Formats: sequence, C-alpha cells, structure tokens
Amino acid sequence: MDSREAIKISIGTADFVSMGYIADLTDQDLMRRPHPGCNHINWQIGHLVTAEHQLIEQVAPGAMPALPAGFADKYTKEAAVSDDPAKFATKDELLRVAKEQRAATLAALSKVSDADLDKPTGLDYAPTVGAIFALQGSHWLMHCGQWVIVRRSLDKPALF
Repeated sequence: MDSREAIKISIGTADFVSMGYIADLTDQDLMRRPHPGCNHINWQIGHLVTAEHQLIEQVAPGAMPALPAGFADKYTKEAAVSDDPAKFATKDELLRVAKEQRAATLAALSKVSDADLDKPTGLDYAPTVGAIFALQGSHWLMHCGQWVIVRRSLDKPALF
C-alpha cells in the first residue's frame, strides 16, 4: 500500500462514519445544535464541503468542481448564527455537493506523486500536501462527535 491508498482508506472510513450519522436525520434535524454555543449540523456539513473545496483547490488548482452559486456564502462564520433553514442548503443538496467534491478530491489524490505529498503548504494545521488530503477525512470525524449528541437528543440509535 502506498501513501495515497492509506489516505484514501482514511477518507473512506470517515465517509462511512459521517454518512452513517446523518443518514436518518431530516432537514429539520440538521438544524439542531448540540449545545447553544455550537453550530447546527447543516452549517457544519456546509462548512466541511466548502473547506474541502478550498483546501484541495490550494494544492491541486483546477481539480475541484465549482460549488453551486451562493453555496459558500451560506456557510461563512457569520452565517453560522442563523437558525433559519431557508438560509441554508437542504440535506439533499448538501449531500449531492459533498459527494461531487469528495469524488474530485479522490481524483486529485490519485494524481499526486509521493514527492508532491511532501510539498509544504505553509499551514500550521496541515503542513504538507499529504496532510491536506488526510485532513479531508479527519475533519469530518472531528465534527461527528457533535452529531452524536444531536442523535442522542433525538433518541436515534447508537451506530458505532
């Protein structure tokens, strides 16, 4: 197994867990906050999608499909305070865009060389191109902990 395959497996595991946690949640459920000081799940997913788009574009320019018009604006830090579902994408749109972005991420990953994975990014939290790709799975998992709280408050079953 090479580095790209290990990163791909890590991303796949994160996809399995994160998509499992949101599979049975409704649009209304995605607007729930695990705590008043936390962002609702809808915003978190939109943030994850826009972050992936931006980060992969930094290390693989032109690799990512464009986000839908206005999508990124719905998921800024300033937008996170809103509880109005009309200001955010629906679950179906979020998952469609997430899937498109993830497919492009994996395609870009398959094209980078070992030497490219070692190139510096200048980012403290992801100092190499390889770290940027690896972050795409772990970033989703970081947010999943909050989704478990929402699931439990909705009396959803424990999954993992």
